[in-house]
Amino acid sequence: MSVVTVTPLSRLSLAAAVLASVPVVALAQLYSPGVDQPLTAAQIARENPQNVLTGAAVGDKPVDLKSEGDMAIRVTKIAEGLSHPNGLVFLPDRHTMLLTERNGRLRIVKDGVLDPTPVAGVPDMDHTALGGLQDIVLHPDFAKNHILYVSYSKNRLPKLGTTLAVARARYEPGRLLDVKEILVAEAWESPLGTYGGRMIFGPDGMLYISVGDRDGTGTNPVSTARAQVQLLSSDIGKILRIRDDGSIPPDNPFVKTPGARGEIFTYGHRNVYGMAWDPKTGQMWTSEFGPSGGDEINMEIAGHNYGWPLVSMGRNYTGRLMSEQPWHRDGMDNAAFFWNPTFNPENMIFYTGDKFPRLKGSLVIAGGGSKKIAKMTIRDGDYINQGDTMLRDLGVRFRDIRQGPDGLIYVLTEGRLRGPKDTDGMLLRLEPVPGAPVP
Repeated sequence: MSVVTVTPLSRLSLAAAVLASVPVVALAQLYSPGVDQPLTAAQIARENPQNVLTGAAVGDKPVDLKSEGDMAIRVTKIAEGLSHPNGLVFLPDRHTMLLTERNGRLRIVKDGVLDPTPVAGVPDMDHTALGGLQDIVLHPDFAKNHILYVSYSKNRLPKLGTTLAVARARYEPGRLLDVKEILVAEAWESPLGTYGGRMIFGPDGMLYISVGDRDGTGTNPVSTARAQVQLLSSDIGKILRIRDDGSIPPDNPFVKTPGARGEIFTYGHRNVYGMAWDPKTGQMWTSEFGPSGGDEINMEIAGHNYGWPLVSMGRNYTGRLMSEQPWHRDGMDNAAFFWNPTFNPENMIFYTGDKFPRLKGSLVIAGGGSKKIAKMTIRDGDYINQGDTMLRDLGVRFRDIRQGPDGLIYVLTEGRLRGPKDTDGMLLRLEPVPGAPVP
């Protein structure tokens, strides 16, 4: 295979490189389930396990646990009966939380009590597989304008395929008003694919949104979605940057690149589920699912290419290398940190509170498949090492992690990735154990 020159104008060369890394026989099998043809009964059954998870790992009494580094942590259940909760925000009144459930419900937790009635006015969405309501974020001036944003999966019936969308709305207690779709990603692909959908406002007042690799082919080493990650004409595998009204900032890196989508901020990502800004340096960091191994933490720099699917420290689910040159390519950024075996990093925060002195200033990351939370230390700008890990005892997947206005840590959990009828999800509060040594 010829050497690939990685510049914004070499999109066709990059796509060709993706395809060239696959045996010719596999190219005849190139397809996207649910786009080229309807999903089969077997594919639908895989996404809908017959058994339903309904239990909770934490009962009505708090549980005291120790981290691997001997930090004492008290875990208290705030809410249960949730269906794959994924996004959490605290309102400025310091009494109210809003959280998303993948089944399309936006829930209210006030003074530690889950309101049984979901918020009304949530946009219509597609609920196939991992589709549904993804994340929620508040406008920087929410205290004045009551504006928030939700991300979700959208279909285009009667045509096949789904994508990620973002809506802006005004929140009034119990309902969303003036709902307006401000982004429909150019990421129409398999409803079996992942969406990403994590959102965060930056110090610049812009809204950053992750779009997943949208690959619904499973163990197939190539798909119609995968090659699009390296195309600037597609939003697949990208982090997007838009204004609060959905318009494109004129200083985005590819605004003037012919054929490129102006909302793209960075590209070459697989599935970014964690986004955080370092409050000391103003640097944006992301966590990203790898394939079989190779989960990453990346330092995001405008216009940079992070390599997927040509560069990865993980492998295809078949065991094959991602490409014939998977470790490094000129013009593509290697991960600042990678896990192998897998960690499945979800959302993350820079902890700035005083309740957990050992965590202060650290990046704290929720783990999905690893079922634990990890403390990560960043030194000298970009050197990262993993420190203490915690809560593996609970045996649950951690989807979101947030620091509350009280300085405590709040997490959303689920029992497994798939299972649309599951109601075992929880909102948990983490706090120091009274009388224990300083955590």
